[in-house]
Amino acid sequence: SSARAPTFLRRSRVSRRPKAMASAHPSQGLPSGMDPSMVDEYASQSKLLQEFVKIPSIGKAWVFTSKDENASRAMVSVSQSDLLANKKRSFLLNTHISKSSSKSVSFQWSPFPVEMSGVSAVVPSPSGKKLLLVRNAEDDDSPTKLEIWGPCQLENEIHVARSVHGSLYADGWFEGISWNQEETLIAYVAEEPPQPKPEFNDSGYKKEGSSQKDFRSWKGQGDIEDSWGETYSNKRIPALFVANISSGEVRALKGIPRSLSAGQVIWAPSSSYSLVFVAWSDDNGFQETPRKLGIKYCYNRPCALYAAADPFKEEADKPSTDSNKGDTAALVKLTADLSSAFFPRFSPDGKYLVFISAKSAVDSGAHNATNSMHKIDWPTDGKLEGSLSVSDVVPTVMSPQDGCFPGMYCSGLLRFPWLSDGRTMILSSAWGSKEVILSINVASGEVSRVSPQDSDYSWNVLALDNNNILAVSSSLVTLPQMYYGFEDSHTDKPCQWDWQEISSPFPKPSDKVSSLLADHKFSVIKIPVSNPSDKLPDGAKLPFEAIFVSGKDSASSPTIVVLHGGPHSVYPSSYSRSLAFLYAQGYNLLVVNYRGSLGFGEEALQSLPGNIGSQDVNDVLTALDFVKKRGLIDASRVAVVGGSHGGFLTTHLIGQAPETFVAAAARNPVCNLQLMVGTTDIPDWCFLEVYGKEGKNCFTESPLADTLTQFYQKSPISHISKVKTPTLFLLGAKDLRVPVSNGLQYARALKERGVDTKIIVFPEDIHGLDKPQSDFESFLNIGVWFKKYMSK
Repeated sequence: SSARAPTFLRRSRVSRRPKAMASAHPSQGLPSGMDPSMVDEYASQSKLLQEFVKIPSIGKAWVFTSKDENASRAMVSVSQSDLLANKKRSFLLNTHISKSSSKSVSFQWSPFPVEMSGVSAVVPSPSGKKLLLVRNAEDDDSPTKLEIWGPCQLENEIHVARSVHGSLYADGWFEGISWNQEETLIAYVAEEPPQPKPEFNDSGYKKEGSSQKDFRSWKGQGDIEDSWGETYSNKRIPALFVANISSGEVRALKGIPRSLSAGQVIWAPSSSYSLVFVAWSDDNGFQETPRKLGIKYCYNRPCALYAAADPFKEEADKPSTDSNKGDTAALVKLTADLSSAFFPRFSPDGKYLVFISAKSAVDSGAHNATNSMHKIDWPTDGKLEGSLSVSDVVPTVMSPQDGCFPGMYCSGLLRFPWLSDGRTMILSSAWGSKEVILSINVASGEVSRVSPQDSDYSWNVLALDNNNILAVSSSLVTLPQMYYGFEDSHTDKPCQWDWQEISSPFPKPSDKVSSLLADHKFSVIKIPVSNPSDKLPDGAKLPFEAIFVSGKDSASSPTIVVLHGGPHSVYPSSYSRSLAFLYAQGYNLLVVNYRGSLGFGEEALQSLPGNIGSQDVNDVLTALDFVKKRGLIDASRVAVVGGSHGGFLTTHLIGQAPETFVAAAARNPVCNLQLMVGTTDIPDWCFLEVYGKEGKNCFTESPLADTLTQFYQKSPISHISKVKTPTLFLLGAKDLRVPVSNGLQYARALKERGVDTKIIVFPEDIHGLDKPQSDFESFLNIGVWFKKYMSK
């Protein structure tokens, strides 16, 4: 790859647009739906938003140790939105790390990053001496490429035909790419080969299909095959493969039934069963006829750990006959008594197989919930016979004490998360409205907070350097900054860490952006629950939280209430480009983590299912009253914005509190559960959130009229006659989670009632509206919409 200077290091080019176009009268050729009075505002806000878009984001990092304990190397992945190409561009930055005896560290960054154009995944080998680059095929005729790089050359390039497998799963739930310890084999997850389709020609149906291209015939569709929903609708079933990096041979792991979708594969210590992986079953646990349901953001899909033999080793151990070539030993289910098990990691000595479980989500039906951690005592002889011993490491926390560990909320683990004692794992987790770094001793179960105790900033671990931590920290008003952490051995306090700020390779943002960030502050506010019911468990009576972002004159400034989706997710205090752009317009932000959010214990989370549209709405209004009564905001100028379930709350609030909000914006909102249940990829979500835990038992593909009536009554559309708030809708036409019909029906009904309404549909976008151009246009229109209705 050429070390071409990426976008964020190049000077902006002078526009070549003809002067006649630039000076055209603003009323000539205005885009459809644009308010002529807001043209200048649209232009100025888009210019500011461009400044925020230019700021690169830090992704993953890898540290490579050396024989010199005071020296190591690191790679950091960085991404940046390319609005013109409508995609994200990725880069790798390299650095040398030098440590001194005084626990100071210096980073010497390479002068230029290297762009990873067309690369789907970057996976260093355990020793750091080899690097795998995955280039997924861009069309059905091209092969997937696996590039094996050494220190200074391409050592091998493996081309895998589409008849062997499709694209690798390089991110998401099923992602799994793993080197063996000898660095001779790579196990990974990819789409299974295409299934046969009916084929037709001039004579009709061809009884015998052919893999060869025949321009006189065409392939039909055949029967529908279930997918895992949102983002996976065009993906085939994930299956396991192993590549020999020397010969280039790729073999599928046989014997996995198509009712199981494999992912997250890792290599086991010396054993007759060399591979451990996660598999999700089509049996979702509460349907007589199993089918796949949406899995993105849904931890409530049953899954288990399995072990299987390496197909290369298995064949080598068998007599060399054609009759048994490709056969494999049976799968071994390792977690038969748990409804959920994922993110498997072996301890360095191979004694423990540690994993995370979302059994609270699976058993209750909530799409996400408090995690637990478990371990399996891995047999020393590698023989998986009889029942394996599974024990708890970190149990589910139901009701945390004030200031104490609220439970695990883990969305990912490092490939190697271990300190040198071989017992301590380092991971990131939600803790209230913050993201924190935790250390967990898998032998004792002791959990400690590694990131600063007195900080409301969010922290995430990037990589480990022996016993030191490379991390990133940020806040809603502070750009991400990398830190290097040393454990302080000169203190009596347990798990005390010193953090040193790392010199950044990134150029500083523009003076305007720097000034806007510096002019704002944030605080995490605890909001007491208003009139809690005696029927609530103790954990659901505890205060929830809101993050308040303000400028110099907050009391006289308009305020935007920001609501997360899920509902079982959380808005952390970490930097958000979109929110920074909004408060840069002169607004306060009130980011509400209502009860049901992650990070506050299981009882608080489980209090929301069955009470959506009431408990969560009341929590938002309680938080708003809290800042109003303290004179922190101008109560006459309040807007609200949210996406998905946050859009559900947004449209509920403008109906239930019609005098409160002067403007609203909803991104792919849930507006009518009665309509959604028959069209979404997660119909079970509708039942669970409306009926609570009983919803798991009454879920059906053919709900009765009474059920549909209940869905309607719980929906924002049941309050639409009271709405008077001008509302902006931003919808993805290919959204499978909350199909576009949901927002369109509600928005058209508002228009019918004479409410000022604007609708923007992004034809190629799904639920997240996260294509760079769509994200840009979405938040630009939110900013202009709010300015129109909240200016004095």
